[in-house]
This record gives sequence, C-alpha cells and structure tokens, in this order.
Amino acid sequence: MALNLQYEAIGKGFVQQYYALFDDPTQRPNLANMYNIESSFMTFEGVQLQGSVKIMEKLTSLSFQKINRIITAVDSQPMFDGGVLINVLGRLQTDEDMPHAYIQTFVLKPIEGSFFVQHDIFRLVLHDTI
Repeated sequence: MALNLQYEAIGKGFVQQYYALFDDPTQRPNLANMYNIESSFMTFEGVQLQGSVKIMEKLTSLSFQKINRIITAVDSQPMFDGGVLINVLGRLQTDEDMPHAYIQTFVLKPIEGSFFVQHDIFRLVLHDTI
C-alpha cells in the first residue's frame, strides 16, 4: 500500500470528529465505532488498554460532564501502510478544574475504505513543582 496523500485532511477531519463525540458525554459511547474489538490499543495517563471494550470502559467511566478544549496544533504524517499518524497538542478544562495542556497521539489504520484507531496515547502535560 502507498502513502496516503490526503493525510493532512484526514488528520484534521478525524480530530474534529473524535473530539466532537468525546466532549459530549451523551455522544461519548459512539467512540466505540472508531476502535477495533481486538486490534486497538490505548494508553490513558499511563494505563495500558487493549480492545474497544476495555477502551470504552475507561472512556465512559470518566466522571466529568463539561469540557472546554482548545486545540493548539494538529500534526499529521502519512504511513507506509496507508494509515495516518496524528499528534494533537492542546489545552483542556474539565468541569471547574484548572486548565491543563495535553498531548494525544493517534495512529489510524486503513480498513475497507475507512480507518480505525489502532493506537491512542493521551497524557496531560503536568510538571511537578518542587
């Protein structure tokens, strides 16, 4: 398979769609359609998960109801299997908590004319101050 030359548009479109679902607690369960039952991996704040069932258990267990998100940058690269590597840098605030910078990285894997999230790594950018 060749490089996907639409990687920038795919990356930006995916990020917009993903966060629209994630940021609405009533829509968050629909993220299950973006992950594969066995072949998707997530690292959420250092916790490793495999498969859409475990990933969705984590995502639907998040207790916040309100998210204010600012996306600073979306960087995408084509992959040799036709997939897309996406890196998101932004800032988010949940409920009444303090805003925090975050980074999230996705690998989209092509499947039957579409994509699924094969890898998803999320981390708040927190620095210990001593």
